Amino acid sequence: MGDSVPVRCPECLSTQAYAAPVFPCACGSPVAPPVVAGAVAEPITHRNWTDEWVTVRCGACGREDDWPHPELGCPCGAILRVPVRTADTARPTGGPADRPGGSTTGADRTPSDRTPSDRTHSARTHSSDTASGDTAFGDTTSGHTTSNGPAGAGRSALDRAAFRPVTIRTGRDAVAAAAGYLRWLGFREVVQPEERPASGVDLRAPGLVAQVDPSTRPTGLRAVECLWLNGLSASAASVFFSLAGYTPEARSRAAEVGLPLFVLDLTGTPQPVNRAADELAADGA
Repeated sequence: MGDSVPVRCPECLSTQAYAAPVFPCACGSPVAPPVVAGAVAEPITHRNWTDEWVTVRCGACGREDDWPHPELGCPCGAILRVPVRTADTARPTGGPADRPGGSTTGADRTPSDRTPSDRTHSARTHSSDTASGDTAFGDTTSGHTTSNGPAGAGRSALDRAAFRPVTIRTGRDAVAAAAGYLRWLGFREVVQPEERPASGVDLRAPGLVAQVDPSTRPTGLRAVECLWLNGLSASAASVFFSLAGYTPEARSRAAEVGLPLFVLDLTGTPQPVNRAADELAADGA
């Protein structure tokens, strides 16, 4: 994990410690977004491509890559974008663009030259390298994580291998990331229907129904209640995953019925946002 710094939530004015996720550079060195200590974080209400990525320069080789922007789930329910110091666009001497015949394509471009496809390729490449067995320099998790897995993972997580997230680029990736996390928690035979049923349930397992909201708007009360009712009818536990967080009404209802709520960041790592989710992450299935 990166250095721990205090981050202030503008919604509830609370301050909590946050350590940025660490990513593996192509040269093999760990890199972490340089978060701004003591800065006021920005609540995320809508998502767009530009704000989801931050350019980070490797201190060892000078390479610049785009990585998911650090996010933090506040206990008040807000999803916060943590301010970072962006990489200087000046390229170190001897970089790819300075070598004879060198190119400035893909990850070697300056931040202003990069395209969304370059950013996706960068994240996809490094995610694939880590999943294939290369050394991971810390899990891509947020402030209240442990070194053994995603946020909230407690002592029981010591018996599990480190969770390996899947970079989210599409709605299907979000569902796949949630399925992988549920399997990591210990749920067996987690399946994803080929087509999403009318009930909205994206994932099923014995004793489990789960829904994933990949939209750019916070998940509302109706979606949470519908999943809870689906769980009751199936005599199964219900778990909700969202990319953009939840409305206050949805969080309140989930707290009343004990439904775990998670937020997915773009690295594919779920972050618990209520007590039920914290308990599930700590105890497992």
